Amino acid sequence: MFRTVIALCLTLTVGTIAHAQTPKTLDDEIGQSDKAARVFRKIMDTPDKGIPKDLLEKAECVAVFPSVLKAGFIVGGRGGRGVASCRTVSGWSAPAYFTLGGASIGLQIGAQSTDFVMLFMNKDGMKSLLSDEFTLGGDASVAAGPVGRQAGAATDLKLNSQILSYSRSKGLFAGLELKGVVVKSDKDDMRDVYGEGITAKAVLQDNTVKAPVAVRAFPTALGRYSSRNATE
Repeated sequence: MFRTVIALCLTLTVGTIAHAQTPKTLDDEIGQSDKAARVFRKIMDTPDKGIPKDLLEKAECVAVFPSVLKAGFIVGGRGGRGVASCRTVSGWSAPAYFTLGGASIGLQIGAQSTDFVMLFMNKDGMKSLLSDEFTLGGDASVAAGPVGRQAGAATDLKLNSQILSYSRSKGLFAGLELKGVVVKSDKDDMRDVYGEGITAKAVLQDNTVKAPVAVRAFPTALGRYSSRNATE
């Protein structure tokens, strides 16, 4: 009897340890990267109505927030979730996870959900993304991005902006000035994917931070349309 009790205790203990050591599922974070990749591919595969490729070549970082709900902005909660990647000397970085919210969604009257895309055009724009939180039009200058095969002379003024922003709703893709939108690092997703203490800045800048293969769909999609590496 005593041996039976001891054996049962050992079995329960081993089972508890094994359960504690089982890694948390990354289905949610994998899904965010996959959705962002799909949105970006759909936009770039329609060159007459997508992001001009010469602008994409100039961008230092790209962020995509798929299926953002209007209600999330109105109540001031987590209006949307998405991922971002920046150029490094060896290609696009591992994905970092962010949330966004604000009042500018009011411009999308009648939209059930909207995809948002942001191009971070220079080092100053990139710095805002590397911080824990920033406000578009406040901490970082933002302009509605041009659409089509060529940026054109009319976009010279826009190129002075740190960030170019776009929206896609019901198949319509257009530039949208997202002033007032707050972008924050999603620390829960970051912890789930990379572990405790790993920041968005470290993921986007440090080539030593490696992402699980399953969450790399977004940077892989970026590399398909722009393979320029960052300079030292």
